[in-house]
Amino acid sequence: MRRRTDALGALLADIDQQQRRRVQRVSSRSPRLGSAAISEIDGRQLVNFCSNDYLGLSQHPDVIAALRDAATEHGVGSGAAHLLGGHSSEHQKLECELAAFTGRERALLFSTGYMANLAAVCSFAGREEVVLQDRLNHASLIDGATLSGARLVRYQHADAAAALERIQTHKNACMLATDGVFSMDGDIAPLAELASACAAHELWLLVDDAHGLGVVGPEGRGSVAAVGLDSAQVPLLMGTLGKALGCFGAFIAGDENVIEVLLQRSRPYIYTTALPPALAAATRVALRRCQDEGWRRERLQTNIARLRSNALQAGIQLSPSNTAIQPLIVGDSGVALALGNHLAAAGFLVGVTRPPTVPTGSARLRITLSAMHDAAQIDALTAALADGLRTLRDNASIPAAP
Repeated sequence: MRRRTDALGALLADIDQQQRRRVQRVSSRSPRLGSAAISEIDGRQLVNFCSNDYLGLSQHPDVIAALRDAATEHGVGSGAAHLLGGHSSEHQKLECELAAFTGRERALLFSTGYMANLAAVCSFAGREEVVLQDRLNHASLIDGATLSGARLVRYQHADAAAALERIQTHKNACMLATDGVFSMDGDIAPLAELASACAAHELWLLVDDAHGLGVVGPEGRGSVAAVGLDSAQVPLLMGTLGKALGCFGAFIAGDENVIEVLLQRSRPYIYTTALPPALAAATRVALRRCQDEGWRRERLQTNIARLRSNALQAGIQLSPSNTAIQPLIVGDSGVALALGNHLAAAGFLVGVTRPPTVPTGSARLRITLSAMHDAAQIDALTAALADGLRTLRDNASIPAAP
């Protein structure tokens, strides 16, 4: 046992040496703070630029009221798996409404997006087959391929031509999986081209639209809807309920038989307790507000444009992205941490993302915007960011921009 304990210590020391240790912080996001864009951490109030609550719906009074009222009626937990009595009327209504929202025949609820992606890949891919994936896909898609027993083959990021070459090379390919909006880079996959290639070679196409649903496309119907693809072209559509919709959980939407196969074969669906009915009720309200309150998406787009304009004027090189995810790649993990700490001292909470979450040499600040940010907060963040970059350059921590 001593040897095992020492090995753990060595592992943690190596993580520290590479400046990759992750740290939990106890935070509070509450209506009492006066803004959905404010978080309280260790007694300090910081403007939150690392939340996925893109529309501010997690603190919408109607959503909060729906959760409270449904908990009073249904209790807190569901009490069982969906197929063992845990599937309530609220779950059923939410599935129907999500199917309608995404233009699919059916939807199936999951407890998390991670579980939904595992379910989708493992239910439609198996041994002796190949699953093709974008190199920058979410970890859950990659893990799904590994657990399925299929061979995972990856193609160059957001490169439809490279994906087609892999399809033509691997005749036993059965599925192509991709993020819609990439979670670390904020760019959007070439979905129309990928759908065409998959259709021509009869591959399942799975799109993880966790960061597109609610904010991209007409009425926020996602990156798939933005390019006019239907269920025949994208048979497996995954969306999460804990980002733009501000609640918790996930779903897969598709045609009747696709969803029925998932219900019959998906271990992450069959062998886990159903979401609390109260959360399903709250999500139904959030979904309606997402559709009815289009001003939230409009304000988010205004905020994205303002940050990018500010950054351009300040000489800050953000990655190409027109979504709520705005990365600033600095390369070195230590530099990224120092810049994150500088912003925290200035009153801003910004995510610092390092390997192995992102490729080696691409540590970054992952700035995420919300409809709840105001112009003054975005301007102040830009000023603090420019100041931090100047300070680090003066100390020779990072090279000057070319």
